[in-house]
Amino acid sequence: MGIVTLITGGARSGKSSHAIARSLAYPGQRRFFIATAEARDDEMAARIARHRADRPDRFETIEEPLDICGVLETLDGHDADVVILDCLTLWVSNLMGRGDDDAAILAASDRLAALLTRLDLNVIVVTDEVGWGIVPINPMARRFRDLLGWTNQTIARGADEVLLMAAGYPLKLK
Repeated sequence: MGIVTLITGGARSGKSSHAIARSLAYPGQRRFFIATAEARDDEMAARIARHRADRPDRFETIEEPLDICGVLETLDGHDADVVILDCLTLWVSNLMGRGDDDAAILAASDRLAALLTRLDLNVIVVTDEVGWGIVPINPMARRFRDLLGWTNQTIARGADEVLLMAAGYPLKLK
């Protein structure tokens, strides 16, 4: 069985950089990066371009905004050594944007958590902590905050290790 690491934290806390650095410590050459972001506007396209530029060439990138379980199942059969899944935050947002209801999104989170515990891959999952601020003023933002918080808890329960990034430094939670 592989090792599952969940890395969480605020925006620009160093989550993705730490995930990449941590992944390079695993032996083997088959490294994959599952990117859930979609370039729906110029600002997001620039963010994606910056992430790509920061990523070492030794990663094969798979862009998949919705079916991350399908991608992970495929990689499990292809001798991948380590996979970075970046990130759950955008995945939950993408599911909401597709029109999935809360039950469907939580069921997808449960499926992902169960799959992660069965894979022969080392997987580093990146997500955001979005519930530390004020309660959002609109229902959609509150729904997103709640769904991501529940998703993070589900993945964290099954993870071997949970790290919280703060100002570029990891704090071990589990």
